[in-house]
Amino acid sequence: MTEAKNYDVLVIGSGAAGLTLALQLADSARIAVLSKSTLQAGATWLAQGGIAAVLDPEDNCESHIQDTLVAGAHLSRLPAIEHTIRNGPQAIQWLIEQGVPFTRDQQGYHLTREGGHSHRRIIHAADATGRAVHEVLIRNALAHANIDIYEQHIAIDLITRRKLGLAGNRCIGAYVLHHITGKVSAFKAPIVILATGGASKAYLYTSNNDGTTGDGIAMAWRAGCRIANMEFNQFHPTCLYHPKAKSFLITEAVRGEGGVLKLPDGSRFMHKFDSREELAPRDIVARAIDHEMKRLGCDCVYLDISHKPAVFIKEHFPTIYQRCLEYGIDITREPIPVVPAAHYTCGGVISNEFGGTDIPGLYAIGETAFTGLHGANRLASNSLLECVVYGRSAAQHILTLPASELSITTVQIPDWDESQVTDSDEDVIISHNWDELRRFMWDYVGIVRTTKRLERAKHRIHLLKQEIAEYYSNYKISRDLIELRNLATVAELIILCAMQRRESRGLHFTKDFPGQTTEASDTIITPVNFTWPDSIRYDDVSKPLSNDETH
Repeated sequence: MTEAKNYDVLVIGSGAAGLTLALQLADSARIAVLSKSTLQAGATWLAQGGIAAVLDPEDNCESHIQDTLVAGAHLSRLPAIEHTIRNGPQAIQWLIEQGVPFTRDQQGYHLTREGGHSHRRIIHAADATGRAVHEVLIRNALAHANIDIYEQHIAIDLITRRKLGLAGNRCIGAYVLHHITGKVSAFKAPIVILATGGASKAYLYTSNNDGTTGDGIAMAWRAGCRIANMEFNQFHPTCLYHPKAKSFLITEAVRGEGGVLKLPDGSRFMHKFDSREELAPRDIVARAIDHEMKRLGCDCVYLDISHKPAVFIKEHFPTIYQRCLEYGIDITREPIPVVPAAHYTCGGVISNEFGGTDIPGLYAIGETAFTGLHGANRLASNSLLECVVYGRSAAQHILTLPASELSITTVQIPDWDESQVTDSDEDVIISHNWDELRRFMWDYVGIVRTTKRLERAKHRIHLLKQEIAEYYSNYKISRDLIELRNLATVAELIILCAMQRRESRGLHFTKDFPGQTTEASDTIITPVNFTWPDSIRYDDVSKPLSNDETH
């Protein structure tokens, strides 16, 4: 039997959600935090704009709730919205107490406005909010004696009692690869947290880093959890278009502070698509840009804030100013070339208001989770808010669990068996399949879809999954292989969800069904081996799930 690393809580993922939970529990539990790369490599570090919360006396929760519902095309679950927004101010206060240096002005903390918001409610740290938050959380986690952080460790699969042939299902840990040494270890814990981020790397162009491969969603699906609304992948309208600028995002706040979108001839175009123009929600702006690029056959459009004073631009957007300058673009004098890019996964692992999933002992928080907050389209800057609010909620719920749910000492973890596999001399297969998957997802399951394109994508993913499964069975695992396997799983879930939705709503736009149905319902994908858990009732915390389920 494998000698497992034993902890009270295993957190898979080291972004804002995972570290928030770890810090909330650290005084009461021994915690392992897995980071599959360096701690700074996640999506949190790259987040620019800020965190939405009701902090202005002239603002109110009802307005923020309504803005979220509208942006989400009325598919968002009201209890999830209320839970997130009403707990927002306390979450921000906790971050301030942790030491996050939010930007101040004469009135206190400076609040900016972004697309879809009816008030200024985005608290930020200049234009590098995610980095400011993440640096503080990392520093505090590293300083806590009860938190052990494992960098360069990627989870392979969850370990459950059902997988081990034991009575009663429960998540009890995960097999984990140290991809520098190649060693596989078992991490055993009665509480396992999935906080691995989203799946935007399934697309050819993305604002995310290379690690956004849907690992937590894929692992939860293979373990037997239901998945929801994977068809809603948000494409950020403005990613810097430059051959050397890999995945550099131009924050929504540039438009919030007066930036305008222009065609190559210098003319504006957003007024033709929405009365809110540049402040329309992201799905509308992204489709408008995509439409104009295809209509004109141009490589990009332009985001221009050069009409604002140079001092204002440098003060509000120092990171963007410096990065663009590195590529020869002075944003105080000229517009920024931009294109849409896959940015955020609105669907994920079905979880309740405490992050609980279909499997006892397994929680999902952050972008990995489907809480119902975002509906068919995420409202700008609600994502970091969700990470902190649900990280805190999950921690509070775990602290109330009875001792009987926090002990798995008698369970033995089997060895990770590599006796039937060999070292690969065909790694080109991984890179080729990775490229092919991301290209057909971009072409067939992108901003604008058709039934025929989705059918082609389904056929291609079926063949790819067969090739990947054969490779996985015969060769030793690597980080690239684990990520490719997970990407293929989440790509298939995206395709299946998109094929079920016979309407255009929010981020899912199909030429074959351009209108909306009268009733908004979620798309639920159910594993073949799914059984309803005894301990979790989703209808207690949200509207009923739709009957639109498939096996």
